Amino acid sequence: MIEIKNLSKSFEGRMVLKDISSTFDKGKTNLIIGQSGSGKTVLLKSIVGLFDIEEGEILFDGRNTRTMNFSEQKLLRQEIGMVFQNGALFDSHNVEENVRFPMDMFTTMTAGEKKARLNFCLDRVNIKQSNHLYPSEISGGMRKRVAIARAIALNPKYLFCDEPNSGLDPVTSILIDALIKEITAEFDITTIINTHDMNSVMEIGDNILFISEGQKCWQGNSSQIFNTRNKKLNAFVFASPFSKKFREIKQMEDDE
Repeated sequence: MIEIKNLSKSFEGRMVLKDISSTFDKGKTNLIIGQSGSGKTVLLKSIVGLFDIEEGEILFDGRNTRTMNFSEQKLLRQEIGMVFQNGALFDSHNVEENVRFPMDMFTTMTAGEKKARLNFCLDRVNIKQSNHLYPSEISGGMRKRVAIARAIALNPKYLFCDEPNSGLDPVTSILIDALIKEITAEFDITTIINTHDMNSVMEIGDNILFISEGQKCWQGNSSQIFNTRNKKLNAFVFASPFSKKFREIKQMEDDE
């Protein structure tokens, strides 16, 4: 579980996040949603530790990141997996080398152990017989799968995904969503996903945090989002490309 308490972040005197408190559950897909410029990416990167915060606390299973020493911070980093928006694969490394990279950096595993682990991870994301291929030789969907395989290579306790469906077609996006949800439940990971994809909200939104103008405006699950009276959230949801689908579902619920 990850908790944030009264978190605030500013850049050059401009407040971007304002006193946000929330809990992200273990074994659940926790989504952060909001309009472009709402601060959701800054929030995700602040939780990961890519940005320092001015105020508040971030706790990983009760461990406060702001009071950690260097050794504790290093240990925490090894417990975190990250899937970046563009996949962030190394173009000069093939699939196998990309997945093995965190094991080379952070472990003392033998070559045989690394080989077994990377093959397990690739198999888990349904990639087989592609170890020798380079990122330029595989599809966008496969690159995201490789990125997920690399993110789980160290068997992380915490998984962060920044717009994992960016640049993917709708069918592939659904497959990536399902894969992340399956891995989260299977390995009991605390997963936080930053997304603007309302299909993801509908399909895998176990716990959804909606922020607007740097502030927490609503939190709930994919079922509750249909019945909210939050004006900002409704404006965001029904302005999306999936607004017609949302209206149809909401109408069906109202008719029951």
